Amino acid sequence: MPELVFFSGTMDCGKSTLALQIGHNRSARGLQGVIFTRDDRAGQGKLSSRLGLVTDAVEAEEGMDVYAHIVDRVSRGGKVDYVIVDEAQFLAPAQIDQLARVVDDLGLDVFAFGITTDFRTKLFPGSQRLMELADRIEALQVEALCWCGARATHNARTVGGEMVVEGAQVVVGDVNRQADEVGYEVLCRRHHRRRMTAETARAGALSPDVLPVAAEG
Repeated sequence: MPELVFFSGTMDCGKSTLALQIGHNRSARGLQGVIFTRDDRAGQGKLSSRLGLVTDAVEAEEGMDVYAHIVDRVSRGGKVDYVIVDEAQFLAPAQIDQLARVVDDLGLDVFAFGITTDFRTKLFPGSQRLMELADRIEALQVEALCWCGARATHNARTVGGEMVVEGAQVVVGDVNRQADEVGYEVLCRRHHRRRMTAETARAGALSPDVLPVAAEG
């Protein structure tokens, strides 16, 4: 039976790598798929992994009917055996409904990959709808780590190395940006609550206020 499967996890846990691997495994068996993405770090119409892998994809722009796109491709003689969607958290709930229709009406497997919550620990609307509709939800087994070594469970937005908690829900960035740019960092819950990034922790460790003071002789 075809399924709508949601693979979820924090940033930096290998979602895009797995999406590329699933596509590779199926194409090696002669199957052809449609890959959708949205706001990938490599640019429009790309699905990329931090390991350096990249492939072309269809940009699922705002307002796009992904179900109609697939139907149109098939009606023009194209072959579609499966669908992959990366950065699925950025899709609108209506587009997630369209993915469910691809499974139910067209009989195709849909593999969606995304993070569940934003930098404020609030659910992305697309991820929420996936959790409501998916036949199966799979947590990625590759654990991202907080700077302290604990399992990372939260995504933090940073500017100048400091965590910010205000702003638009979607701002494109990455975990490898320069310190003075908008970037992202994965943190454990404790350090997300304390707004303590790797940069602020390093600064605190070097502060004279926390250094031991030698007694005068």
